[in-house]
Amino acid sequence: MSSAAAGSVADRAEAAGPPAGGSAQRGRRGPDRVGRAVYRFLRSIPTWVLWLMVIVWSVPTGSLFLNSFRHRDDQRASGWWTSFTEGNWTLENYSDVLSSGQQTGGLWQALLNSFAIAIPATVIPIAIAALAAYAFAWIPFRGREWLFIGTVSLLALPNQVALLPLLQMFSGGAHWTLPGTEIVITLFPDFSLAGTATAVWLTHTAFALPFAIFLLHNYISTLPGELFEAARIDGADHFTIFWRIVVPLSVPALAAFAIFQFLWTWNDYLIALTMLGAAGENYPATIKIASMAGEFGLREHLLSAGAFVQAGVPMLVFFFLQRFFVRGLLAGSVKS
Repeated sequence: MSSAAAGSVADRAEAAGPPAGGSAQRGRRGPDRVGRAVYRFLRSIPTWVLWLMVIVWSVPTGSLFLNSFRHRDDQRASGWWTSFTEGNWTLENYSDVLSSGQQTGGLWQALLNSFAIAIPATVIPIAIAALAAYAFAWIPFRGREWLFIGTVSLLALPNQVALLPLLQMFSGGAHWTLPGTEIVITLFPDFSLAGTATAVWLTHTAFALPFAIFLLHNYISTLPGELFEAARIDGADHFTIFWRIVVPLSVPALAAFAIFQFLWTWNDYLIALTMLGAAGENYPATIKIASMAGEFGLREHLLSAGAFVQAGVPMLVFFFLQRFFVRGLLAGSVKS
């Protein structure tokens, strides 16, 4: 009797068709099949094709580099590929770019200004963000979660929206009048920072802190908790734990963010131009190169040399710190 009932249930289930999840599974098989096909196709691409793509992608950079060694008349008369047969190489463009004359740019001073902006804008966010990330990850206090959410939410604030309010704050301070009264509270005094390099790296620091805290928190929170427990048993306070345990173990993440932040601040144009205004003696290399061609574009042949001088520092930083950069990208991907 029971077997007959079971058979009737099976017959009704077969007549009703496959379960609802079956169609979803078949729907997923389609994209999976396409993804596997695309993956196999990409893996089948020969290595020489990839190298050919690299060469094609490098042609604009290589042509700019070759033009930086050509005279102004040669650049205007023929393409960069004719330099292989014509020769006539020169270092005059680099000499003019690095000279101190107003017409030729004086890029030496601009490079020093770039260092004066990029170094503080890299070191200060790392120092503050590392301390904050450790506090958010391993120090329990009331409102920690809400404070972390508010900090990370600042990533959604566009930098362009905050530039003019920050410029007004640097030039005249920040003041707030209590509603319904004449009482004025000074939130930020007037330090006359507008037009100085300090205003630029302070702005970069403010914009970099939310992302730095978020990035370092995700790394520091994955460190083994047994290390902190053992340190606390030995009598170590939070600063000792941070300095002797967290910092040495977080070098890959710190170095990866340092590379990114240095490149961002070194190559910045908008923030520096907004905060410096007409203070040309404090211009970084990016602004100086943009104005190097002159009012009527008569010295545009110097742009290629200036671009490579300005790009040399980021390239050196990346190549010398490449191993830290790769370790930072792979940090946390393998459990030990």
